[in-house]
Amino acid sequence: MKAKFLLSSLLLLSGSLFAQQKPMDAFIDDLMSKMTVDEKIGQLNLMPGNDLTTGAQTRSPLVGLIEQGQLGAVLNAKGAAKVRALQEIAVKKSRLHIPLIFGLDVIHGFETVLPIPLAQACSWNPEAIEAGARMAAEEATASGICWDYSPMVDVGIDARWGRVAEGYGEDPYLSSVMGAAAVRGYQGSGELKGYATDEMMACLKHYALYGAVEAGRDYNTVDMSHLRMYNQYLPPYKAAVKAGVGSVMSSFNIVDGIPSTANRWLLTDVLRKQWGFGGFLVTDYGSINEMTPWGVGDQKTCAVLALKAGTDMDMCSSAYTNQLKKGLADGSVTMAEIDQAVRRVLEAKYKLGLFDNPYRYCDTKREKRILYTDAHRQLARDIAAQTFVLLKNDQDLLPLEKHGSIALIGPLADTRNNLPGCWSTGDTPEKYSTVREAMQRYLGDQATVLYAQGSNIYDDSIRQKAVEFGRPLQRGDGTQLLREAVETAKKADVIVACLGEMAEMSGESSARTDLDMPDAEERLLKSLVATGKPVVLLHFAGRPTVLSWEAEHVPAIMNVWFAGSETGDAICDVLFGDKVPTGKLVNSMPRATGQEPLYYNHMNTGRPVEDGSKVFTKYQSNYIDVVHGPLYPFGYGLSYTTYDYGPVTLSAPVMARDGKITATATITNTGSRDGDEIVQFYIRDVFANIVRPVKELKGFQRIHLAKGERKTVSFDIDASTLSYLDVNGNAVLEPGDFDIMIGPNSHDVQTARLSVR
Repeated sequence: MKAKFLLSSLLLLSGSLFAQQKPMDAFIDDLMSKMTVDEKIGQLNLMPGNDLTTGAQTRSPLVGLIEQGQLGAVLNAKGAAKVRALQEIAVKKSRLHIPLIFGLDVIHGFETVLPIPLAQACSWNPEAIEAGARMAAEEATASGICWDYSPMVDVGIDARWGRVAEGYGEDPYLSSVMGAAAVRGYQGSGELKGYATDEMMACLKHYALYGAVEAGRDYNTVDMSHLRMYNQYLPPYKAAVKAGVGSVMSSFNIVDGIPSTANRWLLTDVLRKQWGFGGFLVTDYGSINEMTPWGVGDQKTCAVLALKAGTDMDMCSSAYTNQLKKGLADGSVTMAEIDQAVRRVLEAKYKLGLFDNPYRYCDTKREKRILYTDAHRQLARDIAAQTFVLLKNDQDLLPLEKHGSIALIGPLADTRNNLPGCWSTGDTPEKYSTVREAMQRYLGDQATVLYAQGSNIYDDSIRQKAVEFGRPLQRGDGTQLLREAVETAKKADVIVACLGEMAEMSGESSARTDLDMPDAEERLLKSLVATGKPVVLLHFAGRPTVLSWEAEHVPAIMNVWFAGSETGDAICDVLFGDKVPTGKLVNSMPRATGQEPLYYNHMNTGRPVEDGSKVFTKYQSNYIDVVHGPLYPFGYGLSYTTYDYGPVTLSAPVMARDGKITATATITNTGSRDGDEIVQFYIRDVFANIVRPVKELKGFQRIHLAKGERKTVSFDIDASTLSYLDVNGNAVLEPGDFDIMIGPNSHDVQTARLSVR
């Protein structure tokens, strides 16, 4: 036994030296020359390891696949010891000692949990997104993970879709900026220089158009023109590719009637040939098998089509393992096609340094040292505070004074397992403070914090249980909870209501047809308002929701989303004025669910209606039962101070098509506090050969202004700013007039007219 161990160790050592001495292409050529067909196909197989516990690996069927060289990667196995145990099987017991890649959905932090991506985008701070991704990479890699299924850059214009929570909002430009920042944070310079032990390969998803599923229902149909694809949906994917993302995950939906998993135009013609992507492509969970219900064919047909389209790795379908060798035998696939996919997977392993040291991500001492550190917690707290969006603040109710009595009420006020939000795969909620605990600690003896749960989420216990997904909330008798809450509220100077969605009411398979406040919470809120005491609504959500009644009756509303492990402390920082709210919406908030999909950068109609028009006009493009346009527009967010925007000035009124000009505006802090403002830059192509959006975001700047201070902000404009993409993805700039707009949100803008000749 000892001799066998020494032999395998020597083989591993010699392999490591070989990898260090040879360039990547030469090393992979040599390795592939030794591989059997079964071993090659095995590298294209990705299977889950989340059901394994450390020490039990030898009893799992997964181990047999590893020993036989039939597995290239494992998902959902985390923990340095667990990952090392699996990796040892691969490098000591498989014939060629090829190490495994270990992947996980590290969507917004790891043990130190960041706000959900939708919330992070509301910071309008790409530096914060990059820093958060860097932190997530440091923690996840310490726990054995070297491959991250993030960022998700699907443009989400329909709030009914639960996975809006995982993306960066409704705008392609903002999603592009944020997605590229996340890639840089996760990967560092790994794709160019090789990955350090605290960097992990990012996986762009879901390619493509997944945010456009009909009716906001997961796994549903997508059907749109190439013109819309190139201009509204594809830019964020392209930006992530240009940022150097190492891998891409295809989406569940169809594109042009063909499942993305087997869509050669999408995976090869656009992604690889147009954009130059050089990494490897993986399916989403089981999606090759899911092509059969689409009506594509049996497993063999689907596996062959996926490979030939450009899909390199099969996630959890076993379709490649079962069928590609048969395809070789009957000629439906070639060895060259299999080799191409295998090479891409092996290149990823080489860049990750796994051939040099398969255990570089399995240091248990580092794992204990790096997770949930004070520095990481402070970073998460700072980022969370930047994501909160102040929607309403009548009579400057906020910030609250740090004295008197505060009634903290609501089912989300004293929960810890719901604070991280969906897809928090590395969280340890027992370590996190609830809002109640954080507020009591923050205020100490300065003020009295009273508490009442107030309500359940839903009156119907079965309905509430259906949306818990492992993050339950304590239920009680609704009538008694409400009575206790009202009694508590009457004793306080001010009421802080913590209401909204549970964490898993957003995310995958969490589509909603009703975006209003859940019934039990709505009744609670109305009862609190009826006490006559001032009410602050801290609204928890993973998507835009309908707050029409709340906007009319509640004096102060702040969207706090799901802000991660440091939610409670971050809320206190902003609620009591230590920090000024700076967040801005990245999705339009509807007045009614029936308005969805709702987004600011829509095309005009021939019979347009102004946003906010309260009068229904027959034969115009409006609804008979709701005010036109959003309740709160894209880019909207208040502060504890106020800002004045001066007129837009152009460095020249006319620009040649190959020229460049500058647009400027002066912003003044007219309030009584220092603050950060997010200055937004939009354009409109007034007349064009195709109908263009009424507004398009083309830039933004975050500026700090002391009270009374003014600054002039400039935005450069050239052909890339003003052009659109045609049906083939080529940039087109037409001569004509453009409106140049600068403002605090997409609705309230100053405008100047530019002519392009």
